[in-house]
Amino acid sequence: MKIRDVALIGILSATITAGKLVLSFVPNVEIVTLLFIVYTVVFGVRKSFLASVVFSTTEILIYGFSTWLLGYYLVWPLLIIVTGLMSKKMESEYVYATIGAIFGYAFGALFAIVESIFYGLAYGWVYWLRGIPFDLIHGTSNFIIILVLYKPMINILTKLKASYYQT
Repeated sequence: MKIRDVALIGILSATITAGKLVLSFVPNVEIVTLLFIVYTVVFGVRKSFLASVVFSTTEILIYGFSTWLLGYYLVWPLLIIVTGLMSKKMESEYVYATIGAIFGYAFGALFAIVESIFYGLAYGWVYWLRGIPFDLIHGTSNFIIILVLYKPMINILTKLKASYYQT
């Protein structure tokens, strides 16, 4: 891996962290999903995966250590893998908006699985049920945000990537 790739992964991770912090005052409305999808399409699975590790580790430094961190280390790479598989076949923002929506709707259920491992099945079930309203907001906002911002971000990042590799 080249030094410029390490720098790029740092920048991608920093923008994801900053994007999450900027919208943290609105419950379950975030651009993290959009950024991981766009970064995976433009820069590939490997760089996006490494950015997810750095992002998740940064989240631990900001919010502290707890069971949710395992969810982050599992859920974000899962999104990156799904996006990576789709990026070779699809270019439509509607496909990615749908992936983002499904991911948002399933986010609480995926975390409930992790919570069940530590605290039991009953806790995981209640954890998921209690979070359904937030998952509905999360999935719907992901769909809208990705539908609106996917194409402009792809265009900008594709141009930046072209100039990045020319130098």
